[in-house]
Amino acid sequence: MIEIISKRTISLSPGTSHGRRCCLTPWDVAMLCPHYIQKGLLFTNLPPNFPTHRVLSLLETSLSDALRHFYPLAGRLQTQSHRNLEGQVTGLEVYIDCNDEGAEFIHAVAENITADDVVSPGKDIPCFVNSFFPLNGAINYDGQSAPLLSLQLTELADGALFLGCCFNHVVGDGTSYWNFFNGWAEIARTNNLSRTPVHDRWFIEGESPPVKLPFSKPSQFVVRFSPPLFRERFFHFSSHSVAKLKARANAEVGSEELIISSFQALSALLWRAITRARGFTEEQLTGCRLAMQNRERLRPKLSPEYFGNSIYAVATTVAAGDLLAKGIGWAALQLNRAIAGYTDAEIRGMLWAYHEAPVVYNLTMFDTRSIMMGSSPRFDMYGCDFGFGKAVAVRCGPANKFDGKVSAFPGREGGGSVDLEVCLIPEYMAALLEDLEFMDAVSLPH
Repeated sequence: MIEIISKRTISLSPGTSHGRRCCLTPWDVAMLCPHYIQKGLLFTNLPPNFPTHRVLSLLETSLSDALRHFYPLAGRLQTQSHRNLEGQVTGLEVYIDCNDEGAEFIHAVAENITADDVVSPGKDIPCFVNSFFPLNGAINYDGQSAPLLSLQLTELADGALFLGCCFNHVVGDGTSYWNFFNGWAEIARTNNLSRTPVHDRWFIEGESPPVKLPFSKPSQFVVRFSPPLFRERFFHFSSHSVAKLKARANAEVGSEELIISSFQALSALLWRAITRARGFTEEQLTGCRLAMQNRERLRPKLSPEYFGNSIYAVATTVAAGDLLAKGIGWAALQLNRAIAGYTDAEIRGMLWAYHEAPVVYNLTMFDTRSIMMGSSPRFDMYGCDFGFGKAVAVRCGPANKFDGKVSAFPGREGGGSVDLEVCLIPEYMAALLEDLEFMDAVSLPH
């Protein structure tokens, strides 16, 4: 359904070259085996003075300028072996060679797909959305030869445009991803970048690069993940619905102060609903993992413009019987307590443990009896204005998805509304759609 029209390599602005080695932190190295981050924006009703050829020219020119600021994205990964005096490999170091090989920009056409087909309210996300993204199936370690940034602009049959972005997760996390996307859009719109990225990678005191992985060859840590067949669906929660959930959770907790946040209440709702859909016994342990970024929690804080990874997943595990019997407030309180305990000292302790025994995460490690809450409704996704109007929808590629993966997005109307993309195997999705508590909180999209 997708025809590739052209592929181009976009290099940094002429006269700009960095040629530096970017060392990786434990947070970066741990991401070598997950997939690239894949998120994209749907644009409709473009002004008449923005025909496709002008959009292409604008995006390519501004991308070249953006790479001057976000230059690690134009590089490639490199692996260096460390050897002892006998010549035996004692460990591997992976780093970013900022060699300016460039990013990839693809122009494609989908002659039989419209914007309405993409949004598909009240339906599963159509599988053709995956073809709006390049590098499907690639893991981050493939960035040795594959570009660290690959973009695809797809023209739809009704004149709408979908801009898909594949961003190597070793280079940065979701905060870095949206800082780049918004920075690129600002350059395209204003020829200026108001928030410049911070490229100095942060290491805990007493540790410095490189992080040496305890392997002699990449095949000892490279794992490729093939998920089971699952269904994907977007669920919208209006600001009113989210506020009701928050009020309900806090009322159940019985505290005079509003200690349960909106997102904790929403996560608790989904955790309970998916646990019911899975039909667990009362004794079965089930967990909820929340992707947390560390910039605000470290002391001193990291800059919001820190360009790299600074995330961990905070986990809470309970018995399914307790989760379903004790209400949303109790479930949200377990999440609240886990987050409250996620302090500077906790983060540093996890880093010290990593330096003692470095590991590379892969998607087979995920507990299939849990759910994983990723992305964030705090990311400024609808602020990406390239000069031809704001997006009407956000969609994801197939990367890093599995049964129980949930991605959170701001609702387009703002005001505290939230969209959740939920991935479940077919029988669990069918049960979720019949769950009265969950569906009663779901709102019709605006």
